[in-house]
Amino acid sequence: MTTPTLPPELDKMVQRFQRASDPKRRYEQLLWLAKKLPEMPEAEKTPENKVQGCVSQVYVTAHLDEAGKVHFNGDSDAQLTKGLLAFLIRGTEGLTPVEVVKLAPDFIQDTGLQASLTPSRANGFYNIFKTMKQKALLLAPAETDLSAFDIKSAEAG
Repeated sequence: MTTPTLPPELDKMVQRFQRASDPKRRYEQLLWLAKKLPEMPEAEKTPENKVQGCVSQVYVTAHLDEAGKVHFNGDSDAQLTKGLLAFLIRGTEGLTPVEVVKLAPDFIQDTGLQASLTPSRANGFYNIFKTMKQKALLLAPAETDLSAFDIKSAEAG
């Protein structure tokens, strides 16, 4: 039961996790994704790139390519969290800032990961997603009206 409004890559990622009915398999998929995440330069691990509200150290950067698509990069000191980050980065690859900002976090439930994650990790997943949306919002063209999709600042805690 996937959300039809999901971008194709994110939909594919969600379906992959839905097929892994065993929590251990989901963990293995997250660890595999973590290994595939490109290296993040140490210079980008700055306070402004740090995800607030995560127990582990998580960093996210975003930039636009010439075609106006957002590309995220990130890193975490915890492998499972790094896998969650990789899941989100891969799922949003090649979207425009507006497409990222308009994404609802509902797909996170569709993955079935909630059952496999501790409450603090599940919360971290949402905080990473919220940070990615905030960074995409900053990259959106100035004339774009995204007021209906305003993202509240993530409070540390």
